[in-house]
Amino acid sequence: MSDAKSDSEIAQEAFRILRALGAHDADVFGGSLPARSPISGEFIGSVRGIGRKEAEDRIGSAHAAYKIWRQVPAPRRGELVRLLGEELRKHKAELGHLVTLETGKIASEGLGEVQEMIDICDFAVGLSRQLYGLTIATERREHRMMETWHPIGVCGVISAFNFPVAVWSWNAALALVCGDAVVWKPSEKTLLSALAVQAIVQKAIARFGAEAPEGLCALLIGGRELGEVLVDDPRVPVVSATGSTAMGRAVGPKLAQRFARAILELGGNNAAIVAQSADQDLALRAVAFAAMGTAGQRCTTLRRLFVHRDIYQGFVSRLARAYGAVAVGDPRRSDTLVGPLIDRHAFEAMEAALNEARGLGGTVHGGGRVAAFGADAYYARPALVEMRAQAGPMFRETFAPILYVMPYDTLEEGIELNNAVGVGLSSSVFTRDMREAEIFVSATGSDCGIANVNIGPSGAEIGGAFGGEKETGGGREAGSDAWKAYMRRATNTVNYGTTLPLAQGVAFDIAG
Repeated sequence: MSDAKSDSEIAQEAFRILRALGAHDADVFGGSLPARSPISGEFIGSVRGIGRKEAEDRIGSAHAAYKIWRQVPAPRRGELVRLLGEELRKHKAELGHLVTLETGKIASEGLGEVQEMIDICDFAVGLSRQLYGLTIATERREHRMMETWHPIGVCGVISAFNFPVAVWSWNAALALVCGDAVVWKPSEKTLLSALAVQAIVQKAIARFGAEAPEGLCALLIGGRELGEVLVDDPRVPVVSATGSTAMGRAVGPKLAQRFARAILELGGNNAAIVAQSADQDLALRAVAFAAMGTAGQRCTTLRRLFVHRDIYQGFVSRLARAYGAVAVGDPRRSDTLVGPLIDRHAFEAMEAALNEARGLGGTVHGGGRVAAFGADAYYARPALVEMRAQAGPMFRETFAPILYVMPYDTLEEGIELNNAVGVGLSSSVFTRDMREAEIFVSATGSDCGIANVNIGPSGAEIGGAFGGEKETGGGREAGSDAWKAYMRRATNTVNYGTTLPLAQGVAFDIAG
């Protein structure tokens, strides 16, 4: 490896993985963009970025590749994704470990993220033979009417640090079978994981052969300005962007201005309701994982909890004990359940939210920095905050392990509290009352894109369309009919007769 590499243990672990996967030394160590591990806070790489001109050239190459790829039959396109799934299976351990090193996720979550990639590849391979259009009844004799679906072009993907590889795959696997090229702008905080994925993609493309044109899957390594290039380029008709609601407010209007399609996966201030009839043991386990898993850095993390007043004291006391006992530490250790926050800014945001909650009369259990891991690593104890009313920081998403809890009296009140925030990604109710469960998932219940019963709001499977409503952006990725976002629809009417009847009985006879 290059002389620019660090000699630390974590850096060496990352270097071995990247070399084994085939990433180029010059990309990993020949640049000025720092790669950092939140486990220790140290810098473990110096990644080569690209400029605006090179980004535009890569988008141009992807556009040219799309024109070739769209002519490859869809089942054959599915074969490339099948090979990608094979390569991911082969390198699951290495890539999952790299995700742990670069994000601080515990080992099972790093591996689980790669499993999501494998799962979406399996889903997309089957989909490659199911890009169905409808045959439509027509009112005219000797006519046939149908809808057809065609590749749309270059799909832009902008991903966040917390799921550095899975989010790309949710989009790329579907886009590739739909006949699109893919251009990816990863988070500046997880550049090594992106380089590793790109190396794995190239392995699959090499096995697939010459039918996969050069530039089909491109990577834009750099800062925010490269995301702006992707959003502004008219050769990119669909952009999937994952990040904050503030990011979506910047990206959405730009795409709308040029009539591009947006798949926005933005904030998630998710809630759960624990009803009087709930299985409290089940609810306790689900709440603990949903609120503390990934150190509170999932868009589906549980952030607000409403517990029926009759069981509030007992349930919250048990939950506080679980918070006090959870193991916080090096995510590579098998006994660790909560790893580090991504950086100092995340810890400072957590501290500010907790101070605001205290100022509103909230009682904070836990919280605070665990200082045993070095000056540049930011580990925090998860915080359980009892609130008098839903106020202040409860209306905002803080990307940290903070769970606000308060009592409620009626299901209608609980649903109103659930729906009272601007975003609408995921939600849950814990109940053994069938009526309560059905109300929660009905039109008068949760207003979120995901509404669960007796499981937490996090841990979505790829078989269901992922995404939310309101300020979450309205986008959907994976599952269901999400593939339609990556294609364009055409309605075709074919006249196989010798006359020209007009629709709606219109008559327009001309002499001749």
